[in-house]
Amino acid sequence: MKSIPKYLLLLLVFFGSTKQYGQHHSLIDVEVNIDHKTLTVLQEIEYFNQSEDSLTSIVLNDWNNAYSTKTSPLGKRFSDEFYRGFHLAADKERGSTQIKNITNNAAVPLSWERTERNPDLIVVKLKQKLAPNEKIVLHLDYIVKVPSDKFTNYGYSERGGMYLKNWFLAAARYENHSFIRYNNLNLDDITNAVSNFDVLVRIPKNIQLTSDLNEISTTQTDRFTIHKLQGNTRTDFSVFVEPDTSFRSFKNNTVEVLTNLRGYKADEIQKAIAIDRIVTFTSDLIGKPHTEKITVAQADYDRNPFYGLNQMPTFLVPFPDDFLFEIKFLKTYLNNYLKNNLKLDPRKDNWIYDGIQVYTMMRYIEEYYPDCKMTGRISDFKLFKGFHLLNLEFNEQYSYFYLLMARKNLDQPLGNSKNTLIKFNEQIASKYRAGLSLIYLDNYLGNNSVSTSIRQFNALNAEKMGAQNDFETLLKSNTKKDIDWFFKTIINSREIIDYKFANVSKTTDSISFSLKNKTKIAVPISVYGLKNDSIVFKKWIEPKLNDSIYTLERKQANKIVINYKNEVPEFNLRNNWKKLEGFYPNNRPVKFAFIKDLEDPYYNQIIYAPILTYNVYDGLSPGVRFHNRAILNRPFVYDINPTYSIKSESLTGSAIFMINKDYRNSTFFNVRYSVSANYFHYAPDASYLKINPMVLMQIRSEDYRDNRKQFLLMRQVIINREKSDIVIDSSLQDYSVFDLKYINTRTELTNHISFVGDVQFSGEFGKISTEIQYRKLFEDNRQLNLRMYAGAFTYNKSNSDFYSFALDRPTDYLFDYAYLGRSSETGLVSQEFILAEGGFKSKLEPAYGNQWITTLNGSYSIWNWIEAYGDIGFVKNSNQKEKFLFDTGIRFNLLTDYFELFFPIYSSKGWEISQPHYNEKIRFVITLNPDKFIQLFTRKWF
Repeated sequence: MKSIPKYLLLLLVFFGSTKQYGQHHSLIDVEVNIDHKTLTVLQEIEYFNQSEDSLTSIVLNDWNNAYSTKTSPLGKRFSDEFYRGFHLAADKERGSTQIKNITNNAAVPLSWERTERNPDLIVVKLKQKLAPNEKIVLHLDYIVKVPSDKFTNYGYSERGGMYLKNWFLAAARYENHSFIRYNNLNLDDITNAVSNFDVLVRIPKNIQLTSDLNEISTTQTDRFTIHKLQGNTRTDFSVFVEPDTSFRSFKNNTVEVLTNLRGYKADEIQKAIAIDRIVTFTSDLIGKPHTEKITVAQADYDRNPFYGLNQMPTFLVPFPDDFLFEIKFLKTYLNNYLKNNLKLDPRKDNWIYDGIQVYTMMRYIEEYYPDCKMTGRISDFKLFKGFHLLNLEFNEQYSYFYLLMARKNLDQPLGNSKNTLIKFNEQIASKYRAGLSLIYLDNYLGNNSVSTSIRQFNALNAEKMGAQNDFETLLKSNTKKDIDWFFKTIINSREIIDYKFANVSKTTDSISFSLKNKTKIAVPISVYGLKNDSIVFKKWIEPKLNDSIYTLERKQANKIVINYKNEVPEFNLRNNWKKLEGFYPNNRPVKFAFIKDLEDPYYNQIIYAPILTYNVYDGLSPGVRFHNRAILNRPFVYDINPTYSIKSESLTGSAIFMINKDYRNSTFFNVRYSVSANYFHYAPDASYLKINPMVLMQIRSEDYRDNRKQFLLMRQVIINREKSDIVIDSSLQDYSVFDLKYINTRTELTNHISFVGDVQFSGEFGKISTEIQYRKLFEDNRQLNLRMYAGAFTYNKSNSDFYSFALDRPTDYLFDYAYLGRSSETGLVSQEFILAEGGFKSKLEPAYGNQWITTLNGSYSIWNWIEAYGDIGFVKNSNQKEKFLFDTGIRFNLLTDYFELFFPIYSSKGWEISQPHYNEKIRFVITLNPDKFIQLFTRKWF
């Protein structure tokens, strides 16, 4: 006993012998320092080798140390998802783990390593091999620097409290002859070995503690409150310390729930009723909790909110306060309940957690809120009756969130490891599809087979670590039907399901039809018979061959519908029905929808909305937009935008017709065929018409988290311009240019690099050009921007500079740029800057090059969003020697590519800041296109 530290003797006295032979056990003594945001930890880990292998080392998860550097896997994950908070944070806000020593039970120091590549894992090297069924005791002495909770909601808060999660060292799970080595990627999926925990927490006397461990006793000293906590057969636990506890306790015969979930104006009685109902429902459907206490924290909900509800301002949320609390509590309780109960690998088998969670939520809504709409009381207003989106059943939204990604060709197999999912799939689409898939299987099998299997799986996990194979075995044991298709197609592939009717015939008493399987994926599908929107029959069909004929009793049905209740996660619902009466059985009536709506499979939707465009020559141009761009992508899109130019008193506008072709399971991602037209004024007295047939091919890695994207664009730009008495080059009225462009770009928060190669040919000229951009955000939060542009004519028959390379302001003969005043040479709009071609900010001579041009643009941070910029380059014109030019100045980079200001200082002209009319030399970037702004918010999701 001499080798055992005194703190462990103290713990043994407190807790007695709680160890179980064959189980890992951890004794933890921790002192919390609120002021310094640190934890001083003494820990004993008794590791029992439950494997068949002799071990030479033990891997410990040290996920708190993932916060120690910006270049850790966690830091790179933040950068990949365009989260700036971690990179810009002060060092004091980051976390770390300082190891003082690690020894064995004989007090012999053990060597250990933590690599730069894996800063959140510690490999402890043993002096002797640890044989199967043998155990070793490790003694650890370390200090935890707690990170700010602004990164992940775990850590210390500005209010003086802490949410301690994944803060202690724990043995990693051992499986298939090796330790599972997962980095902390902010996915809440730490894979610790199952252990028993005895924890002694010393906190200052004025601080309160809440935990999901069992509290054995509380002791007061002069300085500290000492909490003795205990938990058995667990992989993790949570500790909350606050100046004043925000948690309330709710207890029934099943479990004690501790929650600080904010419930708007829901009173305590309403909360208690909702909590009791959810706990009871969950226990009946899945099984009883394996722990005596479960915490449901606001921080847990904030990490994984109910998307849709969380986007609305409080005063606009169309649900009663008690329902809002109930749905938030349901989601968060299920998440924590399942994490405590199921001992799965939460990264590899994540779909099971998600599937059971959403499955239970959907069953709960069916039970207690069967008439609830996705948009709550908004659907009751007559004004919104025509909106399909606003009249969806509450549970129907899950299917559409999955379809949102499937139609973008960005859905991923449910069986994929959680760390490989793009953010929208990880937090929304895959999660919802997993639940829908279990609902689908349950409806197909009947007899509550899935619910029975879930309860059995929950019971199994009380005895051992579970895995997907166990769940699959239980599902198959509870039915006589073949369900291999479920795991092969629904879980482990991204194959899409799409059925339609073929060869429909009817009599007074029967209906005969065959099903066309458009994607060649044979899975069960439901067929409904409807009479005036009332269901008269339902039949599950297991199609094998396209020419199979099915005959069903008609039962007075006047319409048959595939997948009427959307039980099957089907790709296309628009081809799922047939009328059995009427002269045109397949005609969908036209339906006008205001602004933007969800795709309604039973109508041909025409969406309309008011629009307002602006340029200097047309002025404000109100109009109406007609299109079929519903929230879900479509294979064929039209978008027609007629406007009226108030200034020129004429009709203007644009239109596009586009066909999208996705290629699934291929790096050849998408091909878009389109024809567009634009008619606006390019000068006060002249208009232009642009017709642009185009093919755009997109190449994307099969690893959807890779931000690299490649595009190949081929187009013929046809321009017809009215002659202007104001614009010098207006004599060049009609022309056509063929453009071939290749784009290769990879973007994240800290690094951006892109390459563009461009070839253009017309009767007047031929030219080639290339552009390379590089951006680097350094660890000191300073940013470097570099851009190189080079272009040359292969031939040039033009007698003007209309097609020439521009040093600072392109003529834009292809009409690609949204200039406010493209032909203006004076006034504010002439100072607009668009980063293209030469990229200079100062207006220098020669302004154009009709042979070749090469320039380098750069900027570097001085302080926050203030940067110093500089441009250098050579411009070559025929019969002239190439000329070297430069400029320098200050850039206010308020929002890159959206709102910037450039103040020239010194250039080839000399000191510009001292020259007359300096205000006319200032350049600006401003973006008015709302679609570009939306990309700022969507890039982290897709």
